[in-house]
Amino acid sequence: MTEHWDLLIRNGTVIDGTRAERFEADLAVSGGRIAAIGKLKGKAKLELDAGGKIVAPGFIDAHTHDDRLMLSHPLMEPKVSQGVTTVIGGNCGISLAPTPKGMQAPVTPPIDLLDGDGKWFRFGTFHAYVRALAAQPPATNCALLVGHSMLRVQTMDDLGRPANADEIALMRAMADEALAAGAIGVSTGLYYEPARAAPTEEVIEVCRPLAKRKGLYVTHMRDEGDRVIDSLEETFRIGRELGVPVVVSHHKVVGKPNHGRSPETLALIRKAMKSQKIGLDCYPYCASSTILSASRIAPAFKVLVTWSKPHTEFAGWELKDIAKKMKLPLEQAVEKLVPAGAIYFSMDEKDVQRILGFEKTMIGSDGLPHDAAPHPRLWGTFPRVLGHYSRKLKLFPLETAVHKMTGLTAETFGLVDRGELKEGYGADIVIFSEKQIAETATFEKPIKRAKGIETVVVNGEVVWRKGKPTGARPGRVLRRG
Repeated sequence: MTEHWDLLIRNGTVIDGTRAERFEADLAVSGGRIAAIGKLKGKAKLELDAGGKIVAPGFIDAHTHDDRLMLSHPLMEPKVSQGVTTVIGGNCGISLAPTPKGMQAPVTPPIDLLDGDGKWFRFGTFHAYVRALAAQPPATNCALLVGHSMLRVQTMDDLGRPANADEIALMRAMADEALAAGAIGVSTGLYYEPARAAPTEEVIEVCRPLAKRKGLYVTHMRDEGDRVIDSLEETFRIGRELGVPVVVSHHKVVGKPNHGRSPETLALIRKAMKSQKIGLDCYPYCASSTILSASRIAPAFKVLVTWSKPHTEFAGWELKDIAKKMKLPLEQAVEKLVPAGAIYFSMDEKDVQRILGFEKTMIGSDGLPHDAAPHPRLWGTFPRVLGHYSRKLKLFPLETAVHKMTGLTAETFGLVDRGELKEGYGADIVIFSEKQIAETATFEKPIKRAKGIETVVVNGEVVWRKGKPTGARPGRVLRRG
C-alpha cells in the first residue's frame, strides 16, 4: 500500500535537534505532524528535494520582543527568513498584555519598545491577547511570558517605590490570569526603571502563581556589569523560593572593567544548576540594544542611535557624530534625542564566545522589530551562529549549534513535541545549506535576510520558500507541557 502524505522532504541530511550525529533520510508530514523518517516510498501533495541540504527542526528564538509584530506584521519575515518557527515573547518584563487601564502616549520606556503610541496595548486581559493571536495567527508559533513591568505600570501610581500589599495582590491576580490563559511564565526587567525599585520580595510575591501553574521565572537581571554575581544570586533565590525553573535572559558581562568575567559567572551558573533548574540564553554579538539614556552610555565604547522620536533623521547614526552635529556634549545630545533607542557596544568577544559555547546556553535574538535602524541580530542571529561561530570559527559542531536553538530550548521552556525531528512531533522544519548559511545583516545595513535558508515549515505548512514568504500563517500559541 502506497502512503500518501501532505509533505515529503526527500534526500535530506537530517540533524534532529538532539546533538546526535547527522544521517541521510526522507521526512514525511501529515496533519501538521512528522509522520515518518527514513527511506520512504510514498507520495505527497508537495514533495521537496533536500539533496545536499540540512533538514533540521525549526529554530526556537529563546528571547524576543515580537509580541506586537505577530499581529502587525504576521508574516514574521525577520524570523522565518532565518529559519525561526517559534518565538518566546514577553521578555524583559515587557508584554503587550494585560492592559486593563490601557496605555497613554508617551508610553513608559522600555515598554514603548513594543509601541510608543499605545495603540497596540488594547488587550485588557492576557486571555484577550491570546484569543487575538488565535483569530489572526502569525506565520510562527509563539510561547508567551507576562511582564512584571507591565503589571507594575497597570497597578501603581509611582514606579519609583516598592509595591504595597494591595498592589502586590492585584499584580499577582493579573499574573495568575495570564498563566491560566496560556502564558508559560513571568518575565522581569529589574534593570529597567519601571521595575528597578521592586525588591526581591515583591518579585517573589507577585510570582507566587508560578508554582501552582508550573510556570517559569525569566529575567533581565538587575545588573549585568559590576554586580552581575549579586544579580545571579538574586535570580537563583527567586527560583528556589518559588520552587520553579529560572531562565537568565541574554547572559553577558558588560563594561570594560568586567571583560573576562564570564568564567566566573558560568562557574556560578554551573554550580547552581546542580541543585535547581536554570536556563540561559545569549545572542551572538558584542553589542546590546535598548532605550537610549545618559546613564547607559558610560560602559559602552560606541553607541549607535536606532531611532529617535524628536530627531528621526539620526536613526543609524553614531552618538558621537550626532553630538558633534548638534555641537553639544554627549549627555546633552541624549536629552535632545530621547525618547530614543540605541545599540551599545560594551562586551568582549571572548566572553561572548565562552557564553555561547557553554553547554546549556540557548540562542535568542533579543531583536527589536519596531526600531527604524535595528540591531542586526533581528534578522541575523541564527545564521550567524551557524555560519560564523560554528562553520567558520568551529566554536562547536553544527549538531550542537542546532541543538542550542531547538531541542535545548524546547526542553528548557517545556514545549512538548517541539525542537526535535521525531515521529509524532509538530512539523516545524527548516531546510538550509550548511556551506552557504550566513547572516547578511550588518550594523550599517541591518534589515537584510540571511543567506542559505531554503525552506521553512511551520505546523506542516511552508511559510518561507526560495527567499520569500508564502503567505501561509499556521502559527499557534504553545503552552508548557
